[in-house]
Amino acid sequence: MEHPGFFDREGPFSLADVASAAGAEIAADHQSDIKITDIRPLSEAAEGHVSFLDNKKYLPALNETSAVACFIHPDFTDRVPGTVIPLTTKQPYHAFARTLRLFYPSAMAPRIARQRSDLVDPSAKLEDDVIIEAGAIIGPDVHIGSGSRIAAGAIIGGRVHIGRKSYIGAGATICHALVGDNVIIHTGVRIGQDGFGFAMGPGGHEKVCQIGRVIIQDNVDIGANSTIDRGALNDTVIGEGTKIDNLVQIGHNVHIGRHCVIVAQCGLSGSSKLNDFVIMGGQAGVVGHITVGAGAQVAGASHVKNDVPPGARMGGTPARPLRQWAKEIATLTRLAAAKPRSD
Repeated sequence: MEHPGFFDREGPFSLADVASAAGAEIAADHQSDIKITDIRPLSEAAEGHVSFLDNKKYLPALNETSAVACFIHPDFTDRVPGTVIPLTTKQPYHAFARTLRLFYPSAMAPRIARQRSDLVDPSAKLEDDVIIEAGAIIGPDVHIGSGSRIAAGAIIGGRVHIGRKSYIGAGATICHALVGDNVIIHTGVRIGQDGFGFAMGPGGHEKVCQIGRVIIQDNVDIGANSTIDRGALNDTVIGEGTKIDNLVQIGHNVHIGRHCVIVAQCGLSGSSKLNDFVIMGGQAGVVGHITVGAGAQVAGASHVKNDVPPGARMGGTPARPLRQWAKEIATLTRLAAAKPRSD
C-alpha cells in the first residue's frame, strides 16, 4: 500500500512568500504569485517545486531540473536555464534550511504514541504471529509484518513499516523508516534520527530540518549500537543483503548498495555512495558526496576522500591504491632502518 509519509507539509505558498521566508530576491521580471508546493533536490524537483544549488558540482543537474525556481548565489545566476526562476542569495543553503522550516514546521517534533496500557498504539497494524515483548513501544500507524519480533524495550516510532520475519533487538529505536523482510536489527541500534545538517556561518549554525526517510531493504543485518540517520530530502538507503557491524555511523542521504560489508567503527559521511559488494574494513571512513565503485575494498583505518573506481583496493590516509600504499610503507620502513651517515 502507499505510505503516507512521515511529515505533514504546509502550503502551498506563493513564490514571494517563499523568497521572503528564505531571505532571497526574485528578479523583477518574474511572477511572484506562482504557487510553490514543496522543496526538492534539483534532480527530483518537478512542477511546483523550489530547489537550491550550493555546490558547483551540481551545476549539470541545474541544467536538467524541472524546478520552478532555485535558490542560487549571484555568481551563478547566468547558469540558470530559462525555465527556472533564480532566487538570488549569498547563502543558498541557509535559504534552503529556512524554506524547509516553512513547509515542514513539525519536522523536529517526533510522533508520540498515544497512551495505552500495553504500549501498542491502537492504530498500529500487526499481522499474524507478530511478537511484541514486554516494554516495547509501538507508535501510531505502525505496520509490522507476520512473523516479526520486537524485543523488550524497543521503540518503533509513528508510521514506521517493518516487513515479515524481521527482528528488532532490545532497546533499539526506529523512526522515519521502512524496513524490509528478514532484517535483523541488533540491540541498541538507532535508525531514523535526523542527520547532522547545519547551514554554517559566522552568525551561527542554522539547523536544517531532515525530512527524508531510511529505507532498509530485505535481508540486511545491522550490528549493535550502530546509527543510521534519515535523509535530508532524499532517503538514506541500505541495499539488500548488506551486513553492517557494530558501532557504525551512517550519515544522512547515504546510499549503500546490495551485499556490502561494513566492519565495526566505520563512518560514512552524508550523501556518500557505496555501490554493490563494497567491503570496508574496521574504522575506515568515507567523506561526503563521493562514490565508491562496485566491488571495491577499503582497508581498515583508511579514509577515502575521492571517488573510487569499481574493483579497486584502497588503503591509507588519504586512501590510495593498495599497491602504492604498500610501496610507500615499505620505503618509509627502509629509510627508518637505514644507518645514519657518519660524515
